[in-house]
Amino acid sequence: MSSDARLDHPTLAVIKDAFPDAGFQATEFRGMATLIVPREKLHEVARYLRDAPECDYDFLSDVVGIDYLDYPAKQPGRFAVSYVLGSGSNGLRLTLKTYVDPSVDTTGADFDPELQVDSVTDIWPGAEWPEREVYDMFGIRFRNHPDLRRILLWRDYPGHPLRKDYPLRGRGEREHYNVIGRESR
Repeated sequence: MSSDARLDHPTLAVIKDAFPDAGFQATEFRGMATLIVPREKLHEVARYLRDAPECDYDFLSDVVGIDYLDYPAKQPGRFAVSYVLGSGSNGLRLTLKTYVDPSVDTTGADFDPELQVDSVTDIWPGAEWPEREVYDMFGIRFRNHPDLRRILLWRDYPGHPLRKDYPLRGRGEREHYNVIGRESR
């Protein structure tokens, strides 16, 4: 973990003691601490954050996908999945983040075995729909998700539109779109 003195979030010390060899990183921006977790440790750390009494992160506020394509600062992977957590008993908030890097070209491939993380729906059931949104928009799959299918777009939609390399005009949908004018009522 970073040795930055500003990172005095109480959960960071607890996590570092519980997982001494995990290779965590931590950042802080505008008062919000983020714990960067290796993908293989994500589920284990998430469960610990919920179950350990000194952490007690009983509320999952959001699950967010991020595409760092062409981002000015170097990131550990092209895509990230962030989990915004809250602890009602401790009054604390923490963002948990993990990175994934594609192994194939993302402009045409629908399935990439490297774009997978473990689902946290067994820890926080409220993750079911936000994980589906991240899958639908970014193509990041969640292992052991109870119902991983598109939620915003139709099943055969050709791609994941929040990837930064997705074409702005889409892939064929505008060319085959029937325009209905006022006079056709």
